[in-house]
Amino acid sequence: MALAQAKLDAAEARLAALAVPQGAWAAAARGDALARLRATGLPGKRDEYWRYTDPTTLNRVAPAPAALFDPGDEPMVFTGIDRLKLVFVDGVFDPAQSDDPVLAGVTIDRLADVAHADIHWAQGLYGVLEARGQMPVARPLAALNTACATDGVLIRATGKAAKPVSLIYLHRDESSDAILHHVVKVEAGAELTLLENGPAAARFNKVLEVDVADGGRFHHIRTQGRDHERRAVTHIFARLGAESLFKSFTLTANGVLTRNEVVIELTGDDAMAHVAGAAVGDGDFHHDDTVFVTHAAERCESRQVFKKVLKNGAVGVFQGKILVKPGAQKTDGYQISQSLLLDEDSQFLAKPELEIYADDVKCSHGSTSGAIDETALYYLRSRGVPLRAAQSLLVLAFLAEAIQEIEDEALAEDIRLRLEGWLSRHGQ
Repeated sequence: MALAQAKLDAAEARLAALAVPQGAWAAAARGDALARLRATGLPGKRDEYWRYTDPTTLNRVAPAPAALFDPGDEPMVFTGIDRLKLVFVDGVFDPAQSDDPVLAGVTIDRLADVAHADIHWAQGLYGVLEARGQMPVARPLAALNTACATDGVLIRATGKAAKPVSLIYLHRDESSDAILHHVVKVEAGAELTLLENGPAAARFNKVLEVDVADGGRFHHIRTQGRDHERRAVTHIFARLGAESLFKSFTLTANGVLTRNEVVIELTGDDAMAHVAGAAVGDGDFHHDDTVFVTHAAERCESRQVFKKVLKNGAVGVFQGKILVKPGAQKTDGYQISQSLLLDEDSQFLAKPELEIYADDVKCSHGSTSGAIDETALYYLRSRGVPLRAAQSLLVLAFLAEAIQEIEDEALAEDIRLRLEGWLSRHGQ
């Protein structure tokens, strides 16, 4: 009882320090999220899906300060990609650094600019997919976001976007506490690529809701890194129509605490959802991927591919579930989580799950941990490859399956270059 009350008290303390927006088209969704948060409280260490990750610093009223990282001459990721750039500084949109948000095949609004309107197309989505994702597992930090977020982007793709939309998150204040909520609607037959990169803030809470209509295609590539002392909890809630495609890849390098949650519903026949991640951590690094994929239609395919490289006491977590509902025949569900432990001090904690209520399905999951293959290392060294270069080659080969989920080869190559740079700086 005392533990439950502590979670409720923590929620009230956070809400007292935040201004909950009132009125307008999102009022009902915000009110619903606020009620859910007050019913469950903020997450606790004894909650089943937080048993491997301590949420204390995510719950506190004030964030722990995070020092700013000086990248030197190293360019930010995606700099060589032709894209439409939208910049947020410590969680606030910066029009001076952003491009004009006019793009063929896409309409883009800033949440803060339309928040007081009576109607908006996002009314049918804002907070709706997040609310659907609260069952059977409560996600109170996402509810906090829906209730309190005052900035973000609302993107509607009505055709094939002329270029990727790039969300850039800059961190300038060591004590910043950012809450952003994005909504993406991909109409029938439309296609959009969304890029995200940057440390964002000392503490970052983000929700991305994505609705992909029949025949729509959505590609998502993001990188999380640079400022090591940052803490972040992110949520993706996606709903897929018939014959639609959803693909998401995340690269994480550095970060004291990162929790990425992905909740996907395949509601139309022949839909496809791929979610993948590559994480590399050194020292006081804790990285948690928590994924829940629901198959609710026939002949759908899902893939979860997560690879983590850990050293000097770094901790990696993977919690992944595939739920196949009755009638979701011909489901093809694949899940793999693997870690490469570069010393005996690092840890990888995994909880893969399958829950199947249909009889004509193909589902599999696997999870492994191991060290660098000494035979392969010896082979490379015997052919004149220096030790550090040989280790880097083997690490990149280990991460390759996750990176292959990126369809655009230019984006995939940019990710590989960032990984090579990180490995070089961290002695691998």
